[in-house]
Amino acid sequence: MRKFSVALSLLGLVLVAAIGMFGQDSHRLPENFLANMHAKFMTVAPHVNRNGTETNGTPGVDSLTNWNGYYEAPGFDENGKYRHTWYYNMVGNPPQRGGTTTINAPVVPVAVTLLNPDGSVLYTYEPTPFVAPALGSPLFQNATFSSSPTPTQITDAIMRAEFWNVMAPDWHTMLAASQKTTRTMSVPSGYYYYQLKKNGQCCEYVLIDFNEFGNLLFPSTPTDTTTPIGAAENAGDITTKDISTFLFPNTYLYFGSPNNCCVLGYHTYDEEPGDASNGNKQKRYVVDYAAYISPGLFGASFVDVTGLGHEIAESFNDPFVVSDNKHNLTPWWLSPNGNCQDDLEVGDVVEGLKNAAYPVTINGKTYHPQNVALLQWFEFQSPSTAIDGAYSYPDESVIPSLSPIEDVNCTE
Repeated sequence: MRKFSVALSLLGLVLVAAIGMFGQDSHRLPENFLANMHAKFMTVAPHVNRNGTETNGTPGVDSLTNWNGYYEAPGFDENGKYRHTWYYNMVGNPPQRGGTTTINAPVVPVAVTLLNPDGSVLYTYEPTPFVAPALGSPLFQNATFSSSPTPTQITDAIMRAEFWNVMAPDWHTMLAASQKTTRTMSVPSGYYYYQLKKNGQCCEYVLIDFNEFGNLLFPSTPTDTTTPIGAAENAGDITTKDISTFLFPNTYLYFGSPNNCCVLGYHTYDEEPGDASNGNKQKRYVVDYAAYISPGLFGASFVDVTGLGHEIAESFNDPFVVSDNKHNLTPWWLSPNGNCQDDLEVGDVVEGLKNAAYPVTINGKTYHPQNVALLQWFEFQSPSTAIDGAYSYPDESVIPSLSPIEDVNCTE
């Protein structure tokens, strides 16, 4: 399992104040608790349920349509070894092939039930108000972008900008979204915090312990139907051919303490053993968790579909999160927001910057998906062969220059 660094905020006095303010209800947080929190996205190592029959690596697995490429760039790998050739794996078909690849994109709403110590229900936080806005966003609906002569979805527009110099003119990778059965995540007492709405109803937002969230989201066995992903897999709501979104209402993750907050989303895949129906090939369900973000919680850079857009863009560029064959490792890079990494995580380069979000209006509603870095930025390519010589898209000004070449963990 790869390790990923996360910037954490340490505001210990706030937690003390919260406990003192609400007496025994130590899970309830005060107003404006999130105001000074550091919003963050994560890449999570695949969740694995294995038997002895699957094939390792991308070849021979049962998953969505994907393709491989490589580039030449000087840099250091995760072990500090100098190398010049780097490989990547992306969703869809190669850009030179042209044509439209359509990937099913089931959206599974998830209700969050907060449990009392005795197992009874304290509150249930419903996702219903957030589903239609998410489905109506430019992640799944067409809008106008400079990289396409006709309206298209934002992630397709990003991919076209990225491979502007080599793609066939009619190349597209599109998502066909569909709403699936709402699933429920029941969170035991001691693993969550929350803030109520001003009218006293649940909830303004919920914070869940990062590790417990993963335990509650992924199935423990291939036949486990008690978790959202396990239930959706076994019901056939999601398949190995999809990019599947588990959409939560304002639900964010913390590490150990709510002061070490907040993860707004992540992408990964759930690996399950093959069976006779698929030739005993390893099954890879490409999934993302994201919360629809209400205005005012994290500022203008994180609102509505910012998190979801971040994760879908990264799923397109890095569906298998540097697994098995080490595709999508990159030279170490240092981004303008201070993130130091060595993977092809296109959203992490931009997250949290002043102009990280890109406003897109559809049917009178303005959404805020995230700008992302393009492959040329990770390639240390100068000049860039992307659209207009850009390193970011749709806002080409967000990342104006390359990272310096870095050693492991960005040490000199």
